Amino acid sequence: MATWTSDELDTIGTADELEIAPLRDDGTPHGPVTIWVVRHGDDLFVRSYRGRGGVWFQTTRARGEGHVQAGGVDRDVRFAEETDPAANEAIDAAYRTKYQRYGSQYVDPMVAGPAREATIRLLPS
Repeated sequence: MATWTSDELDTIGTADELEIAPLRDDGTPHGPVTIWVVRHGDDLFVRSYRGRGGVWFQTTRARGEGHVQAGGVDRDVRFAEETDPAANEAIDAAYRTKYQRYGSQYVDPMVAGPAREATIRLLPS
């Protein structure tokens, strides 16, 4: 099983934005879509601002794999939904800390119901 390197975790974890391109059922990429990314421990997470109804989020469910790019790191990934309440609390805190400069208008929706229910762990492939 592939793992993130320390440099990849640091680079992606500190990047303001990540480009995500999940693969559709037929193997063609969707996107890329620019989104926020946070690090918690040795894992990277993204959330759909539009919740589970977001097109890119729905596409992550199609094949469960795709590609991400941030801070000069390009990596094929697999997607896993994060449903652990304790992990989601820590991810909420990571979003609040990292993106606080954008204000509650943008951060609050990322730590609320719909977006929180669309939390994806990025797993390197």
